[in-house]
Amino acid sequence: MKKLVSTLNLSHEEWLKYRKQGLGGSDAGAICGLNPYASPMSVYYDKIREDTEETDNEAMRQGRDLEDYVARRFMEATGKRERRANAIFQSEAHPFMLSNVDRMVAGERAGLECKTANSYQLARWKDGAIPAHYLIQCFHYMAVTGSDAWYLAVVILGREFQYRKILRDDEMIENLIQIESDFWNNHVLAGVMPEPDGSESCEEILKKYYPSANRQTILLPEALNQQLKRREEILELTKRLQTEQKQIEQEVKLYMKENETAVGNLYRVNWSNVETAKLDTKRLKIEEPEIYRKYSVGNAMRRFTVRAA
Repeated sequence: MKKLVSTLNLSHEEWLKYRKQGLGGSDAGAICGLNPYASPMSVYYDKIREDTEETDNEAMRQGRDLEDYVARRFMEATGKRERRANAIFQSEAHPFMLSNVDRMVAGERAGLECKTANSYQLARWKDGAIPAHYLIQCFHYMAVTGSDAWYLAVVILGREFQYRKILRDDEMIENLIQIESDFWNNHVLAGVMPEPDGSESCEEILKKYYPSANRQTILLPEALNQQLKRREEILELTKRLQTEQKQIEQEVKLYMKENETAVGNLYRVNWSNVETAKLDTKRLKIEEPEIYRKYSVGNAMRRFTVRAA
């Protein structure tokens, strides 16, 4: 590996620009279809767009701020020492593979990835389990740095601290290199958008790419006609399954009658009183048109509908 750039005095804007020069560890799981928060399409969009705007949220902010704390807990639990890498590394054999690692472990050919998770994600870490996209991220780092192992430490907020040691798997790494090479060369460099995968991430990217319609009509190819036919079959199957679901719920309600809670060896059911309030916008528009106009918010969007030709 080689050091692409030091991150010691690198601005966030410059860091984002360097990320566009290749695929990082957080991209790897998405390219493999294993990241619940990103997709191959969103990675492609991130690499080819000219601006460097990055989505941020409270969970991401807490993850960054708590990185030092997770690293300290790792040292306390293992007795090992770690140091900041302060660099973006690049694979010499595969220059499109980059790594902005959290820490390197002293005295070992190994690194450390620090994570935080909320208590609802505890099951994902149960009995030594590792979320798939984090596992792929660690193998990516081993591929770039040539390390023999990677440690993954996580603080599950309000619950516990855990860590894992992931040993190098050359077969897994070779497969990952091939997947990333294919993505970089045949999608990013070629300017070819990956196929959609049904995720919310893909839906958001399509909205950004094609925000408005030009009112022209085009012909659908036979392949897409067949896909739409399959869509109709899925809708019909979904409708039948939803009816079966409702029937089961109604049978439980009939059994419960006036009782609020029912408990079994597998499930606990609550059928509770809930107060709800809904704004009557039609009435508001008629009786208070000025107030309706004042607080109405425009939301331009494209509506997708399908009907028989």
